[in-house]
Order: sequence, then C-alpha cells, then structure tokens
Amino acid sequence: MRLRPSSPRLLIIGCGDVGLRVLRLLGGRLPVFALSSSPARFEALRAAGATPLWGDLDRPETLARLAGLADRVLHLAPPQNQGREDRRTLNLLRALARDRAPQALVYASTTGVYGDAGGARFDETRPVAPATDRAARRVDAEQRLRWFGANFGCRVSILRVPGIYAGDRAGGHPRERLLRGTPVLVAEEDVYTNHVHADDLARACLAALWRGRPQRVVHANDDSELLMGEYFELAARLCELPPPPRITRAQAAQQMSPLQLSFWSESRRLVNRRLKAELRLRLCYPQPAQGLLA
Repeated sequence: MRLRPSSPRLLIIGCGDVGLRVLRLLGGRLPVFALSSSPARFEALRAAGATPLWGDLDRPETLARLAGLADRVLHLAPPQNQGREDRRTLNLLRALARDRAPQALVYASTTGVYGDAGGARFDETRPVAPATDRAARRVDAEQRLRWFGANFGCRVSILRVPGIYAGDRAGGHPRERLLRGTPVLVAEEDVYTNHVHADDLARACLAALWRGRPQRVVHANDDSELLMGEYFELAARLCELPPPPRITRAQAAQQMSPLQLSFWSESRRLVNRRLKAELRLRLCYPQPAQGLLA
C-alpha cells in the first residue's frame, strides 16, 4: 500500500504476530507506536520499526498517554479470559476519549460471534449469536467500538477473523497437529471452517485503516469452503504426512477438552465480498492449498 510522506501516526494495541507483519508491510513509512505490558518485548518491537509504549489494558491508570497520541489505531488485543464483557476494550476507549479521537480504528474480532450456523453461507448482515462467554466478550467489544465511532467521529472497522494460519506463525500451521495425530470428525459429522493467511490478514488491517467504511463489519477470510477434516487432509498431503484419524462426535466428547469441542460445534461459510469490493484487497493466498506452502 502506498502511503503519503505526511502519513499519520499509527498505534498498535496487542502487537503480536499479526502486528509484526503489519510493521513489515509498512517498512518504516510512518511513525508507529506499539502498546505492550511486557518490557521484554521492547527490543523486538523497536527492531520491527515501532516505538514501544508500556501500558496494561487491565490497568486503566497506565493508559493515559494514549489520549490524542495517534491518528489511527489497530486494536489486536484479545479480551480478558473471564466474563461476558471486554473490560480491556472499555479501558482502551476510555483512554482514547480523553483527547482528540483517532480518525480510524480497526478491531480484529472473531467469526465466533455468529455461533453455529449449521454450515450456512452468509455475509456480514447475519445477526450475531455468541454461544460461549469467549464469543460474547467479542460481541461486547464490537458494540462498544461501534458506539465509540458513532459518538466520537471515529471511523471504526470490525474485521471478523477466522482461523489464522502461516508456516512461520507459532502454532499457526496444521503440521504440528498432524504430527501429534490429533483426530478430526468423521465426514458425516464434520463442520465447515474458515481460514485466512496471516499475511493477508495484516494486509486487510492496513486496507481497513485507510479504506474502511464507518462502523462497518468485514469478513477477513479467504475464498475456501472446506470442512475441517478436508483442511487437515489437504495439509497432510502437502506436508507428505499421514492423514488425521477420524472419530465420531461421541468419541470426541470423551477425548477432547471443552474448548476444543466448542470449535467442533460451529459450522459456517463466510462470504468475503466486502473485503474485496470495499477494502479492495486482492488476496495473496485465496486458498489454503497456496498459503500452506508459503
């Protein structure tokens, strides 16, 4: 993406793997600040091209310096682990509201806000139906952010993100799961899953920061429509590994954790038309068959 010499300042909240990819794409073409509660990460953030700021989203008194700091904000931090409200996003927005609001804010949410859709194909107009507290926290964050955008003149973009993968992302490639022999559901009980390569997600974040429409939700997924078992069997062929074993849902209930089972209980196929038409993003990896070997 081409940026003008007078490009605005960017603040990244939660600068992990995707945030670092955003920094690589920017290549030092504009000032970037990265909030982190871990001083041990400061050196890596500086090396990537960001100015680290110490702050903890769980401690609102540490966020005062964020007010009026940046023209654009990329919010990649997850909620806390308990409850149905996202207190971290609330603390962030209260800090940003103390001074001039940013022009644009992009939030990486999750497709889990829809709950189980029974394998239906749908776009962003589908109502949310979170089935877990984890998903409810994301819905709470989305609602707070869209309210903030409408009331403080900030252009908020909500990216609903599915499973993120990349060969160079820690734990982000199915080969590790295949090597462990982790099973998948039998075909007749399998669920549709959605995916996006981490590099394409980073590009979507930047596109939304500059091109996103106000208070708009966008599906940030690739073009694939794969059952979970098909995805892992594809990865097995590409990696020349044995395919995963198949088990029934009843067997899974006795072998898998409640968290793992929750991912096996939701099936949906997301339409990404807004990603391409509104953000004008051309995916580098429209199918996992391309991205898994990248």
